[in-house]
Formats: sequence, structure tokens, C-alpha cells
Amino acid sequence: MRRGRSAGALLLAGAVTGLAAAPAQAQEYRYWSFWDSKGGAWSYASEGPATARPADGSVQGFRFTVSADSAAAGKPRTAADFDALCQGTPAKSGSKRIGIVIDFGTAADAPDGETPPKARTECARVPEDASAGEALAAVAKQLRYDPNALLCAIAGYPKSGCADQVSGAKKPSAAPSSQAAGDAQGDGDGGGPSAGLLGGIAAVVVLGAAAVWQARRRRG
Repeated sequence: MRRGRSAGALLLAGAVTGLAAAPAQAQEYRYWSFWDSKGGAWSYASEGPATARPADGSVQGFRFTVSADSAAAGKPRTAADFDALCQGTPAKSGSKRIGIVIDFGTAADAPDGETPPKARTECARVPEDASAGEALAAVAKQLRYDPNALLCAIAGYPKSGCADQVSGAKKPSAAPSSQAAGDAQGDGDGGGPSAGLLGGIAAVVVLGAAAVWQARRRRG
């Protein structure tokens, strides 16, 4: 009996170790990422464009990209240079100026059958309390949002879809939080299950299988 239990323990340990060593594949999404300018460099935004309220002289970037999380998202390829973007727009009392960079991404990131337009730069003059989303709307028409206020398209691009998975995997109910207009943003994995969660589920399955195996050994 001790030999049977030892064998079962070794089987369980080996199975759990193998599952823990197996990397979880991150799911990639095709979506509009949102960026802040900090010291002239692009930084992934910590909140959505509907809640971010940049000050006069700020630069906001929007880049269509394919990635699994913020660390892998493509940054806007135009410099975050407020002076260059708004040099022809003087300051005015009661309003603020926000530089806007719109990068439609690469052909590799484009949905099937679509070609990304050329990048655009604008200088939005908006009320002092305006959000980044309102600044974008002031200079780029044909914005499209989904029912959850997720930014889906800028200037009509892409024509359809919204934060779609690029693989054939079934899309979960939670799309990437990076562009949810009213939600705080983070460096998550786009809504997919974490490696820890998958490992926990797998361990439960293995433990159950080991218990059944030991019960059968006792009956035998």
C-alpha cells in the first residue's frame, strides 16, 4: 500500500510540475491603444480617454495595434512634440490646446481587406475641462464606440469590429481595458485567464484524478 501511495504522490508531483512549467499563451487583440506624453516620450495611458483630462500643452496619442498587453503594444510613431503640433494655434483664455497624434498602425496590424490610412496630427482647442476623448472628437470625425464605451474606430478605421482577437479563439466577454472610455487602465493580459488561474484549475483536476486512482487501488 505504501508503494502505491508513493507512486501516486510521485505521479501527482510530476503532473503538477509539468503543468506549472507549461506557459500560458497570451491572447492578442486588435484595438486602439491610448498614450500620454511624458517628457516628450510616449507612455501607455493609465486611464481611458473619457476620464483623462490633459492640461494645456499636453499631447495624446492613439495607435491601432495588435498586442496581448500594454508592454507589447505599438507606440505612436510620430514624436510627441507639442510645439510642432500646435505651433499655429495660440493660447486663448477659457480653452486649452491638446496635441493629438493618430497612428493607424501597420499593414500587418490591419484587419483583412483594409489598408491603414496615413498617420495624422492635429491640435485640438477645447474647453479647459475637456477630456482627451473630447479633444479627439474635436479633430477626428467618425468615431465609433461599442455599447460599453470601448473606442472601436477613429476616422472610420477600422470599418468593423472592436478589440477583436486575432486568433480563432472564442472572444471573452471582457475586451482589453486599455480603450474602455470610462474605465481605469492597467497592464493586464487583455481579459484572458492568468497563468495562476489556469495552474490552479489544472492542479484541482490532477488531485481529483489521483484520488480516484488511489480509491481504485484500495478496492483492488
